[in-house]
Amino acid sequence: MGSIIANMFLTLDGVYQGPGGREEDTSDGFEFGGWQAPVSDDEAGAAIGAEIERIDALLLGRKTYDIFAAFWPQQSDDIGATLNRVPKFVVSSTLADPSWEGTTVLPDAAAAGRLREEYDEVHMFGSGVLIRSLIAADVLDRLHLYLYPVILGQGKRLFADGTIPAKFRLSQPARTFPKGAVSLVYERAGEVELQDM
Repeated sequence: MGSIIANMFLTLDGVYQGPGGREEDTSDGFEFGGWQAPVSDDEAGAAIGAEIERIDALLLGRKTYDIFAAFWPQQSDDIGATLNRVPKFVVSSTLADPSWEGTTVLPDAAAAGRLREEYDEVHMFGSGVLIRSLIAADVLDRLHLYLYPVILGQGKRLFADGTIPAKFRLSQPARTFPKGAVSLVYERAGEVELQDM
């Protein structure tokens, strides 16, 4: 059985909105689009590129899909070639006619979970709302966080109020990059346990 792997670029205060560009996602008046590049470096970029090379299928939420579909079909570098080649799946209740070639629309997180029966590594990028839905449906296998040394104080946060409680375990040694970013890979580890210290 395959795995669903969520890759997320996060600030120290948990913001995932608009890492890639100033106009990537300005919803709700977000003013800090493009925060990732100044605190990234070649080593971090190579690690992200290596993650992308392992993709057997790409899974996205609707907002991230719209951002990707507007950009990646016109790109022919290694990342663009991979993203354009692999099967793409978008979870949406409103998208009827996806524009990005090779895209299939899925109705919900449970349907996305069934992709593990067909693909070895199903990767996600961004898609915070979908990540929370996958956790609630108990079909997210791995959470790969790239944590960057930036605090924004506004923007969409990955684990907002209402996130289903879940426990994870660090499944690989943490990796640090020259400009201070850290790669943390977690796997699901059952339910949250409580005890007094």
